[in-house]
Amino acid sequence: MTYKNKDLRITQLAVKLIHHSIRLKPKERILIRGHIQTKPLMKELIDEVYRVGAFPYVELEETEISRHLLRGNVKEQLATSAQWALKKYTDIDALIIIAGDESATDVPVEMHRLQGEMMHPATLFYVNNRRWVLLNYPTSTSAQKAGMSFGKYEDFLLNVCTMDYGKMEAASEPLKHLMERTDKVKIISPGTDLSFSIKGMPAISCAGKNNLPDGEVFTAPLRKSVNGTISFNVPTAYEGTSFSNIQLTLEKGEVINAVSDHMNKMNEILNIDEGSRFVGEFGIGINSCIVKPMGDILFDEKISGSLHLAMGAAYDEADNGNHSSIHWDMVLIQRPEYGGGDIYFDDVLIRRDGLFVLPELHDLNPDSME
Repeated sequence: MTYKNKDLRITQLAVKLIHHSIRLKPKERILIRGHIQTKPLMKELIDEVYRVGAFPYVELEETEISRHLLRGNVKEQLATSAQWALKKYTDIDALIIIAGDESATDVPVEMHRLQGEMMHPATLFYVNNRRWVLLNYPTSTSAQKAGMSFGKYEDFLLNVCTMDYGKMEAASEPLKHLMERTDKVKIISPGTDLSFSIKGMPAISCAGKNNLPDGEVFTAPLRKSVNGTISFNVPTAYEGTSFSNIQLTLEKGEVINAVSDHMNKMNEILNIDEGSRFVGEFGIGINSCIVKPMGDILFDEKISGSLHLAMGAAYDEADNGNHSSIHWDMVLIQRPEYGGGDIYFDDVLIRRDGLFVLPELHDLNPDSME
């Protein structure tokens, strides 16, 4: 097959998205949402959709237009947009979302929050009822967050998005099955001694189907089983604020003390609703190509040798009954250069200092994944 695109990796990425992530079939309808800066990938996606014999539809966004709309949005206006979005997602079979805009950071947080709340039913519909994938596209802002030049970041992102996710999926299956047989989880690291139960909860292996980049296996703790303290060593952003030095103390599943460099703002978020102080997700990062924080949770929760908890809503695939309008991921890296640490399943050590120690999990270690 001959492609005209000058950058073969963008073509390869389009092929991976259509065939591995979405598994598109002839005559299916797919919506491609992207920022104007993502046009090179969007064009390749459209061409690949036509090669499959399916029907592409496109939404093209632009930062300045989005900023002006956000500044003036009111509930009545967003209610109409939400109705349209729900109808749109009802009419399609699959969705690709390409995040690549220079975010509107000068728009008040309340406007972002209002839009998120009003669009939540439509978002929930496609997440639970349609095949979808979310990925990042290189921008100068994301490169700056990652501490890289744009050229180096672009090269890194295209490489990590076109890696062998089939191999990752196969290697992650033993961890998935082990998690589904596990009752008690214990996490030990500097400033961390946390335990909880995942008994009877499903585990989900994530290897390029819903996110690119990808690389985690997640489940959810039983809602009131989480006890102890956990310190996160990766900054995490939420509602436009970057939080560092986060430490949470939980009792019977609920955060009873939250410390960070923005404590007032943090507690404001954790007080949004009844579910926001409970954990909705526990995940283990397994992507050997992502080894340091990138300032983007799509990358950071997949860091090799990491784990993460999400405060707030659980996913339907691993539903512990916690409902919330937030889902806030927080990441702890346990490799030696970040302080080390252990994960125990039912009192058996499964990972030390970021490396899996059980023979059946060795294929998840970086030397095997490369």
